[in-house]
Amino acid sequence: MNDPVNRTMLLVDIEKFSDRDDVEQAFLRRMLYDVVDRTMERAGIDETLRLRADQGDSVMEFIDPNVPVPQVLRSVISELPAQLKAVNRMASSAAQMRLRTVVASGFIALDERGIWVGSDLNHACRLLDADLLRAALRERPGDVALCVSQSVHAGIVRHGHLGIPAEEFHEVTLASKNGPLPAWLLGPVPASGQAAAAPGAAGPAPTPVPDASGSARDRPGNGGRAVGGGSASTSTPAPAPAPATQPPGGIHFTGGAPAFGGSLVMGNQHGVSGGRVDGDVVMGSVGGPPRPGRTPDGHAPGVDTPDQDAPSPDDRQTPGTGGAGPR
Repeated sequence: MNDPVNRTMLLVDIEKFSDRDDVEQAFLRRMLYDVVDRTMERAGIDETLRLRADQGDSVMEFIDPNVPVPQVLRSVISELPAQLKAVNRMASSAAQMRLRTVVASGFIALDERGIWVGSDLNHACRLLDADLLRAALRERPGDVALCVSQSVHAGIVRHGHLGIPAEEFHEVTLASKNGPLPAWLLGPVPASGQAAAAPGAAGPAPTPVPDASGSARDRPGNGGRAVGGGSASTSTPAPAPAPATQPPGGIHFTGGAPAFGGSLVMGNQHGVSGGRVDGDVVMGSVGGPPRPGRTPDGHAPGVDTPDQDAPSPDDRQTPGTGGAGPR
């Protein structure tokens, strides 16, 4: 393998290339080469200053480090869309072409089989293949979507060179098989594209709800696990509901039509024993004056209760008089 060399990398890929038949794919490849060649020529980047690697549905240009990176970026931002539009105007609907592009920089090397390799090149290829960049092209009206690497943005884009709209680049994090990749996307971030979560980042905690035993558990959909992994005995109990207002002593039914043994009860009643009655039903003593025909303790007159004392001598009948007196 040759020693690594520093290059500016331009990667261009055709959208939905595999959806075309063989004839259309061959035509699209010729169109892609023409568009890239004219873009480089208009930017003053001669063939002697760049190396090409063919990837079938994509092409990679490795540009000499003596070519200023702003010059490459300006050609991709303005000239590439113009050249693509001119070609698409003359092509049939089946031959329309839209492109994903990446501009990156780094070291690459040529192996024994003539293939370019290197970790910086792998990084650029993953940016080109990221779902977010695909979504950006799918959701915008233009025919080109551009993403630049973190190093290109830090060294070139953010400084606002002529023809490079730094304010139109947005920082994104692209998902890849090797983890999240930071990058900068030209134009609005697609609504369907989601930035990859940082390693170890956790989402919002589920809201605990009490289960039947009173322990706090996750809402349905989280497996019913106890919050914090603890047992029900260590979980924070749910606050007790406020006690309902209780009626005074006894049992009250106000309104409605409760039934006892088939009897319909309505209105205010005491001592219900059956039949149709109206009003409230009161069971037990609830205070206030005694009910009609009852003593203050709730018993009928003349009926002894277990706690009554024996009659006093003055209350006993005197023989022959029918009154009370000693025997």
